Amino acid sequence: MAGQNFNRVLGLRECIALVIGSIIGSGIFIKPAVMAASFPTSSGLLLTWTLAGLITLCGALTNAEAISMFPETGGQVVIFEKMYGRNFAFLYAWSSFAVFNTAGNASIAFVSAQYLAYFIPLPTCSDQIIQTTSIHIPGIGIIEPFKEIGLKLLTILLMLATSILSAISTGLSASLQNLFSALKVIAIMIVITGGLTHHSAISTVALNGSGLVTFSGFIAALTSAFWAFDGWNNISFVAGEIRSPQKNIPKALAIGIGVCVLIYFLFHWSLDRCLGLEVMMHSTSVASDAGKILWGTTGAAILASIIAFTTTGTLSANVFSTARVTYSLGHENRWFASAAKIHPNWGTPANAIFFNLTWGVILTLSGSFDILTDMLIFVTWFFYGMSALGVMLLRIRMPDIPRVYKTILYPWPAIVFVVFCFGYLLASLYYDIHDYATGKSQLIRSVFGSMIALSGLVFLVTEKWIGKNKRESV
Repeated sequence: MAGQNFNRVLGLRECIALVIGSIIGSGIFIKPAVMAASFPTSSGLLLTWTLAGLITLCGALTNAEAISMFPETGGQVVIFEKMYGRNFAFLYAWSSFAVFNTAGNASIAFVSAQYLAYFIPLPTCSDQIIQTTSIHIPGIGIIEPFKEIGLKLLTILLMLATSILSAISTGLSASLQNLFSALKVIAIMIVITGGLTHHSAISTVALNGSGLVTFSGFIAALTSAFWAFDGWNNISFVAGEIRSPQKNIPKALAIGIGVCVLIYFLFHWSLDRCLGLEVMMHSTSVASDAGKILWGTTGAAILASIIAFTTTGTLSANVFSTARVTYSLGHENRWFASAAKIHPNWGTPANAIFFNLTWGVILTLSGSFDILTDMLIFVTWFFYGMSALGVMLLRIRMPDIPRVYKTILYPWPAIVFVVFCFGYLLASLYYDIHDYATGKSQLIRSVFGSMIALSGLVFLVTEKWIGKNKRESV
């Protein structure tokens, strides 16, 4: 298969910036609180961030090889078709729409809404209304659409506004996206600088009594850390435009992910010094809470404003880019044909954008920020694991295909990642079911995400059945 020749214009510095910019998003501003509640040990949480970074690096070094083999395709769908066939590729495309992209957009909007709530008092519903309107899904759990309804409505409003913006324009400019990225880093560095110079008497050891350190808590904390590291695979999609890819890709991944590990490590440590585990685990906006301790209400307001502004910008960029996957899905399956249309006046995939918006609203009402990110990470890491496994399969099936980048130290990064990935998935599934069975959780999040992903089989089977009947009737 001949590949398209791209101009190799990206050097090491550009690649490092791409890795860091793709990883540092909204998760770091919310997930430390969830991690502290799940795994209340300061040293353990810092090790969790480090482990998540190392495992992410193994996955990145492995999966970059597969996509760099076919840089002209521009996406993972075709790679999965090469690895496992058309049906598996469609299931991935469906999961991208139904889980990764839409739940991801809703999660980013949740973070922005959470920090906007510092300025805007949000309404809530009574426990009676929440319980009366709850929906029970047999074998999976309970969904509460009206829980945190004010936060959810603000989340939906943000998704609606950014979807309209993306539908009528070609998205935010690259310079504006660079501004958002810079402001996010500034917000993080403000907290790190303040936290490291803050004279704290707060204990940073595991909490006694209320803070039980368990393996299930570690898995939950690791899931949160993985969400904060998501985006590491974006460099793979521009492999054909990188100078000296065999040298620059592993360097960029190692340096970029290493920088992110350091930033997350210092950010979490700074939060711990400012807030302590007890306060952190109950915080809904850790950065602004830390800012309030360091510089009072003014500091908290400034940080909340920066984070709300930049995460909304990130949301706008994601809404526009993820619509391309839904647009492509419209070409693959007749059920989504209307998504594969360009608006005659705006020149954008407006239908695909509003497809994503509609499903994103449904997901937002179905659960909280943590439910969305946990189910998203479970399904995403299944496909990450399958992609790494597929790299080893392609080495056997397609040994002669040119590879602009080959996994360094192969096969060890691939083996480590695949073994860890599926071990992590099994542990997540076990503890999700255990927590639901013991009443600690109202929803089996991994099963909920898997159910949505596997529902794509319905569209796949009916598409084939309709196509078969049409051929037989001719």
